[in-house]
Amino acid sequence: RMAEFILSEKKGRVGLITLNRPKALNALCAQLVEEMAAAIDAFEADPEVGCLMLAGGEKAFAAGADIKEMQSKSYMDAYMQDFITVHWERAASCRKPIIAAVRGYALGGGLENALGCHYRIAVASAKVGLPEVLIGLLPGGGGTQRLPRLIGPKIALDLIVSGRHVPAEEAG
Repeated sequence: RMAEFILSEKKGRVGLITLNRPKALNALCAQLVEEMAAAIDAFEADPEVGCLMLAGGEKAFAAGADIKEMQSKSYMDAYMQDFITVHWERAASCRKPIIAAVRGYALGGGLENALGCHYRIAVASAKVGLPEVLIGLLPGGGGTQRLPRLIGPKIALDLIVSGRHVPAEEAG
């Protein structure tokens, strides 16, 4: 089936995957995450592709998990359906390097998605954060482990417990 929420193209030896749900600021719904994983699979299997780049739009790399899709699910519904998480680690498990190209907001699951990539490049105007605490949740996509390793425990803890958004440069 044709991808609805991502664009995928080969540019030379680079497989470019662009999250394409601009009206929702690239919120990570289950279908988008599934399409992203399928694109990673295809580029990983292509011997002509040497690396991958994961990008979002100008306003948002990804503004987090799709809260509208989540709100009707109980904990057990999400757990038993393996909601979003079934494909969540696909970037981190890719054998080819993946670069996250971050513009705009990379919040919650969006930031965690970028953290799962091998490299991250952010424009100066990018804003990052883990705002889950503001709705009574903990970051569930690896942010509590990956972020401290990358930027140190002090700044990571501040971002995790405050839920604030900071310029990418401040986060490290």
